[in-house]
Amino acid sequence: MKFYKDHYDVIVIGGALAGLSSALMLADKGLDVLVLERHNLPGGIATSFVRGGIEIEASLHEMMSIGEKDNRLKVGKFLDDMGVDIDWLKVPEAYHASLPGIEITMHPGFETYAREVDSVVPGSYDKVLKVLNLCHTVFDSVNELSIHPMSKPMMLLKHEAFVKTAGYSTKEVLDSFDLPQKARDLLSCYWIYVGTGFEELPFTIFSVLMADYVGYGSFIPHKLSHEMSLKMAERAEEMGVQIEYRQHVEKILVRDGKVYGVRTARGDEIMSDYVISAAYPNKVYTSMIEPLSEVPPQAIKMVNGRRVSLTAFSVILILDKEAEELGIKDYSIFHGTTMDTDEIYRNFKGLGPYKYTTCICHNLGNPDATPPGTCSFSITVLPQVDAWKEVKAEDYDRIKHEIAKQLIDEMSEYLGVDLLDHVLEIVIETPVTVSHYTGMWNGSIYGYAHTMEDHIVARLQTAEAEKFIEGLEFAGAHQISGDGMGPAVTNGRKAAKNVLDDIRKKKEAAAK
Repeated sequence: MKFYKDHYDVIVIGGALAGLSSALMLADKGLDVLVLERHNLPGGIATSFVRGGIEIEASLHEMMSIGEKDNRLKVGKFLDDMGVDIDWLKVPEAYHASLPGIEITMHPGFETYAREVDSVVPGSYDKVLKVLNLCHTVFDSVNELSIHPMSKPMMLLKHEAFVKTAGYSTKEVLDSFDLPQKARDLLSCYWIYVGTGFEELPFTIFSVLMADYVGYGSFIPHKLSHEMSLKMAERAEEMGVQIEYRQHVEKILVRDGKVYGVRTARGDEIMSDYVISAAYPNKVYTSMIEPLSEVPPQAIKMVNGRRVSLTAFSVILILDKEAEELGIKDYSIFHGTTMDTDEIYRNFKGLGPYKYTTCICHNLGNPDATPPGTCSFSITVLPQVDAWKEVKAEDYDRIKHEIAKQLIDEMSEYLGVDLLDHVLEIVIETPVTVSHYTGMWNGSIYGYAHTMEDHIVARLQTAEAEKFIEGLEFAGAHQISGDGMGPAVTNGRKAAKNVLDDIRKKKEAAAK
């Protein structure tokens, strides 16, 4: 009996959240799907690992677009519809802001959040609530238009706020509200989850982020992020998807501008008319298409014209006391010496010291995250990829330990306790770690940067023109919806929809 079938309807390269979302959606429509994953487990960056007998979360801070069980948002509803049963825990707050002149814990809910800003900046309630309501209106428009595209006149009629703000940066729109600086600072904290300074960040992206996190709150899986990927993979296999691990795809086979299969590192040639790739277009168009002569010049121009966004540097500490004993009171802490997002972005071009960190204590959102009497505390910065591309092999260990020490010392001073005195386990994750274990281009976790020249609205308009090879789709952080685990699910669904639409069109043409 052969290991692979003679032909599959769709081959998915990569068993992380995007690829598994594609597989689930395609299998739900009755297609024969093969998922090829180079690691021995699914999940990509949505994973965990064990040190000293303790399972440690590798990456997930918060999951967006889930919603309460009786009011699911798009990602939560999709997973429920697919029969993926995840035990979601709601994060108890939005975040704690520790900024110049500000120490406050913020909570989800537009009116609650606006009142809390007002407690720091008296008289700002009405303006802040107006900003949040605008974000919510744009958020609703983005969700509707992603499913039901419409003509420009109809968009202006039904989605006036979306149309009027789509061409403006976050800075430009916030400037129009004439907010006090501290109110702006509190509204700016989540910028790190999109990784573009406000001078360049489209207000559309900021709106979606704020409406989702502030309006509905965020969630984490009870059994860490690997619960998501393992349950998605398990459900996909129940639906008939074939998932094969330790299968590294080296080549995507193309003839006369059309995909016809893939070749693995061990030499298997597997046939399919459709391939969905989690690998970045940068890698696919420069080294994975066989023959490379099938890659049109426009594809190379596209990847050269897009800017890869931020990568990640994290220090994960397993500490020998519970969070409260160490002065850790909040699940999420944004700590910085400035809230000028453009200044922070420029600061991330180097190797530190960094001006803005995000810290997570998983136990304050999930008491079962580590054994009783311990806690998990991570400190993360998001440098630009170019800084780490210049690090030489002989300097790597020294640099990563210097940065880790700087981050630990900074948070120790803030908390008033020497964290190093309480370490049971310590893990340092660098951009090199991300690149090595996930294959993400240059270690980028956020795909292509959302800028005024290249963001979700522009990408939707150019999506058809960027289908350079028939039957080839992409799913991952690098696609239309952008960065984050929630958008990865959305991007996987979009890739699957593109395949389903193409199959339907071909059947309709054949029937005529």
